[in-house]
Amino acid sequence: MTMTTRREAMALISGALASTTLGGSAFAQGTPKKGGTLRISAPANPSSLDPATGGAGSDHAFLFTMYDTLTEWEFETLKPKPGLAESWKFTDPNTLVLNIRSGVTFHDGTPLDAEAVKFNLDRNRSDAKSNIKADLLSVEAVEVTGPQQVTLKLKTPDTALPGILSDRAGMMVSPTALKAAEGGVVTRKPVGAGAYAFVSWADGEKIVVKRNEKYWKPDRPYPDAIEISIIPELTTGARSVTAGQNDLIYQLPPRQKAIIERASSVKVVHGPTLYVFQIFLNWAKPPFDNIKVRQALNFAIDREAFVKAALAGLAEPAYMNLPKAHWAYDAEVAKLYPYDPDKARKLLAEAGFKEGTPIEIGGYTDQDSVQREEILIEQLRKAGITVRFVNGTVAEASAAFFGPEKKGAGLLSAWTGRPDPSLTYSLMFTKDAYYNGGRAPVPPELEAAIKDSRASEDIEVRRKAFATVQRLVMENAFVVPLAFQFELVAMNKKVQGYRPNLLGKPKYDDVWLEG
Repeated sequence: MTMTTRREAMALISGALASTTLGGSAFAQGTPKKGGTLRISAPANPSSLDPATGGAGSDHAFLFTMYDTLTEWEFETLKPKPGLAESWKFTDPNTLVLNIRSGVTFHDGTPLDAEAVKFNLDRNRSDAKSNIKADLLSVEAVEVTGPQQVTLKLKTPDTALPGILSDRAGMMVSPTALKAAEGGVVTRKPVGAGAYAFVSWADGEKIVVKRNEKYWKPDRPYPDAIEISIIPELTTGARSVTAGQNDLIYQLPPRQKAIIERASSVKVVHGPTLYVFQIFLNWAKPPFDNIKVRQALNFAIDREAFVKAALAGLAEPAYMNLPKAHWAYDAEVAKLYPYDPDKARKLLAEAGFKEGTPIEIGGYTDQDSVQREEILIEQLRKAGITVRFVNGTVAEASAAFFGPEKKGAGLLSAWTGRPDPSLTYSLMFTKDAYYNGGRAPVPPELEAAIKDSRASEDIEVRRKAFATVQRLVMENAFVVPLAFQFELVAMNKKVQGYRPNLLGKPKYDDVWLEG
């Protein structure tokens, strides 16, 4: 990565650099060295430090420091690569064998062997408190087939599993710690096998982790410790980096880029991500139970203008749930909804929808969310659609829409993406999925296509299956994707080796501190 200029930002926006901009280590100078404390400004308190029980996409930034995963991903492509499992193989379509790395221990000294992996996978897929059961629905049974070998027997073929095991479902927690913990959760006393071990958590203020001296990766990690300060007010967080109190801030909103670049002590890294702003729709409820109204909404939004006005151009217009840089992106599906307010009006009239009838959509109270709402209200008005946003905190508004109340016909929010796209689609567009706001049915061919996307290991076969999935999702207009926000990370000049990734969730694998 180089320092961003306006020209490079524009090149990124066009997607021309999407596949190359992420490559390589950011600003790596000299030889990496050990020592120092990396001080980070984080925008949100974690919901839990237990990977199985947390519910917020923002938790990963904390979890990745303490927990290693069975598989990992390449930063640029999210293609799975070995992690705690040094290799894996589908011996037949319904059997996945994982060979676990020898000699790894959890932070409390418990060996990370096949028994520990089975314990975690069984907990993740069947414990009443687990929030990640859906990730492992295809798994019928987990068997220990050697001291360092685990075999997963599957109900249906599932080639998405190597990708899924690089996320929460593959984060390994010490069985000793879990068995000793009150209520069987390590929400506040996490014990993993990651590069850093937990030290303390002052709620809403600070989380401290220290180097795991017995970490299995040679010469990693470089810093002695990481201190993560929780600073929800992003302007304050950015100021803490320019003033030198913190070394790095992630998930900066685009409006901060111009401000932070004025500080000569700071450098900025950005790159495309899967993080997509979108309007989730409840298609069990009027008016979105009518496909023509859902399609009208998609035609009524000028995504290019939205990117410029709401995201300072540091984003890619979204016409589906995958960006151009992704291996499963489909250029034909991207042509389905050009900006066409007249077409939107026509569809509304055909649906018998009376112009000006207010539609209530949920949203969030923060400054950036409110700005996005104002832009959308204005754009939709031009197509005869009157939207009223009912705002709450992220936790309140999300629970109101996805939870038992099923409030509002839509929710303006974001989807943080998943390492394997089949998980994104199954979590949003299958009948009883949590992120299907009305738990309403979808066409059987969509459920079948999602299944097909997990049936083969061949990437070309999978690409074709995803083209069908994306076409069915967008033809049915089950969602209104708006824009993929770029990862925007600012850091002071002593931070070396930081690399952005396509998931847009920070990892500090190669980060070291100069001086």
